[in-house]
Amino acid sequence: MALKRGLSSVGVQRSRSSGSRLRIVILFFFSILTLLVFFVGQGLYISDEDSVQSGFGKQNVDWRERLASQSIKNLFTKEVIDVVSTSTADLGPLSLDSFRKGNLSTSWKVIGVESSVADKATSQSNQKATDLKQEMSQVKEGKLPNDDHSHDMLTTTLRRQLRDNRREKHVAGLVQKDDEATVKLENAAIERSKAVDSAVLGKYNMWRKEIDNENSDSTVRLMSDQIILAKVYIIIASMKNKLDLRKELQIRLKESQHALGESTTDADLPHSASDKIKAMEKVLAKAREQLYDCKLMLGKLRAMLQASVEQVMSLKKDSMFLSQLAAKTVPNAIHCLSMRLTIEYYLLPAEKRKFPRSENLENPKLYHYALFSDNVLAASVVVNSTIMNAKDPSKHVFHLVTDKLNFGAMNMWFLLNPPGKATINVENVDEFKWLNSSYCPVLRQLETAAMKEYYFKADQPTNSGSSNLKYRNPKYLSMLNHLRFYLPQVYPKLDKILFLDDDIVVQKDLTRLWSVDLHGKVNGAVETCGESFHRFDKYLNFSNPHISQNFDPNACGWAYGMNMFDLKVWRKKDITGIYHKWQNMNEDRALWKLGTLPPGLITFYGLTHPLQKSWHVLGLGYNPNVDKKEIESAAVIHYNGNMKPWLELAMTKYRSYWTKYIKYDHPYLHSCKFRNEPDYN
Repeated sequence: MALKRGLSSVGVQRSRSSGSRLRIVILFFFSILTLLVFFVGQGLYISDEDSVQSGFGKQNVDWRERLASQSIKNLFTKEVIDVVSTSTADLGPLSLDSFRKGNLSTSWKVIGVESSVADKATSQSNQKATDLKQEMSQVKEGKLPNDDHSHDMLTTTLRRQLRDNRREKHVAGLVQKDDEATVKLENAAIERSKAVDSAVLGKYNMWRKEIDNENSDSTVRLMSDQIILAKVYIIIASMKNKLDLRKELQIRLKESQHALGESTTDADLPHSASDKIKAMEKVLAKAREQLYDCKLMLGKLRAMLQASVEQVMSLKKDSMFLSQLAAKTVPNAIHCLSMRLTIEYYLLPAEKRKFPRSENLENPKLYHYALFSDNVLAASVVVNSTIMNAKDPSKHVFHLVTDKLNFGAMNMWFLLNPPGKATINVENVDEFKWLNSSYCPVLRQLETAAMKEYYFKADQPTNSGSSNLKYRNPKYLSMLNHLRFYLPQVYPKLDKILFLDDDIVVQKDLTRLWSVDLHGKVNGAVETCGESFHRFDKYLNFSNPHISQNFDPNACGWAYGMNMFDLKVWRKKDITGIYHKWQNMNEDRALWKLGTLPPGLITFYGLTHPLQKSWHVLGLGYNPNVDKKEIESAAVIHYNGNMKPWLELAMTKYRSYWTKYIKYDHPYLHSCKFRNEPDYN
């Protein structure tokens, strides 16, 4: 019995414990469910409240907008409201790109559109501003309600419109300046590209430091500007007795000049240049505070500018003088060659000094050339290039005339180096007894005291300029230069002759020139005139009535160097007599300066037949921009100018056309140290 009670009590306890556990689980579950329901309900409440508030806010804003709009409509006209709405449009950030793309309101003027559209937009903007001013006046007059709110609105709108107009003008100016700067940069780039072919280029390396920087000389320019300012302030400091400041400026000036040296690019400057710039800037700032005087600075800068200009002009004259002087010199190698050949010639027996085929010299059926020169090497190039490019050299006859100084050398060279099957003859101009001062005006004028003074007294101030030196060229004293006006007298048995200068190179067969119809003219030549150069007014003095009454200043000039002369027509028209007439009239050099081209233009005026330009290409002695295709297609190329191919002044790019006709392994050339380079020292 007692056992039963014990078991029953244990069972009761177990049932109670299991029931309590079940209640705890149920209670926990409902607690979690209650929390979830609370949070979800709170979220829904918040979202509903936000939507209600936003809806209410939107309704409130819409109500306010409608109220403000209705009030504005009652206060202003439709035009005023349009101006306000247009001016307050959201244009985004202000930039030049937005103006170019056209993202603008109608109140803005777009650069790049037609002028009519731009003018229309401007007029509309001005009209709107006028309407606003009228509205303001109406308010003031009492025609419209004049409360504080409406007055403030009108004032604000008018100010905004004026501000927009100013912004419009400012942006238009910026766009215009930007376009102008772009055009200037493009033009500068084009000019630089044109100058590349004509530039005398040195060693170039794309990895040089200054290539990396477009403004490779900006620091050099800055230092140069500082030096100029320092010089000005030194002068002003001396005038104002600021001795300490002057001394400090002089010290910094000397340092900057030493650092700058001969540098032309920033890469050439020493590392200390930046320190020198800073130190100079400090002392310049100090000088500006104590010495700056606008008028005084301007006067000193003008004086320095004038001095610089005069110095540049002086250096330019010196450069021209030296250029003219260098053009007249005979290189040592050529002088050596002439002397050696002369000695060898006069050691020859008389019977060995004669050229073969002398019977061809007066045969009018052959092709005859006239070449007047005192340069053995130059004459050899003319003869060699003509023969090497001739189809039948045996039909070509060369008539060389030189002076007595080079007569032996010229003969000896062609005796040692005969031109193949061609005929050649060398004469001495001093043996032409008929060519004397009683017959030739030039010889008579050269004997006058005035002409001797002009040529030989170069120490006089009026005659020391480079331009006068040009006309004191020794070739103007030589009859070799004027012998071209006496061709019928020199060659009385010939009908046609091709005149060649000694600074030309023949590149093609020239026999077709003898079949060119000159149409009754005397001279066949290539014209050299352009739009405004190489015309008669460049060579002749048209202020003289003898010139102005007989010649056209715009008449086209032509070139000596390769000229086909019809000697029959020459004799018939007495061309030499015409030359004598004008040469006598020019004894005081009032009609033209010295030379042979001006009297040639006068003598053959109206008697010159123009040849095709491909026959004769000029400019290789002064013009670095001669087209390579024109050179290679030309029958004759001419090194007219100071930069002759046998001088150090020669342009390297053209020199090979001349040197290929010289045999540098020749014993005489080798002994005189000739090299295939432009320096014959």
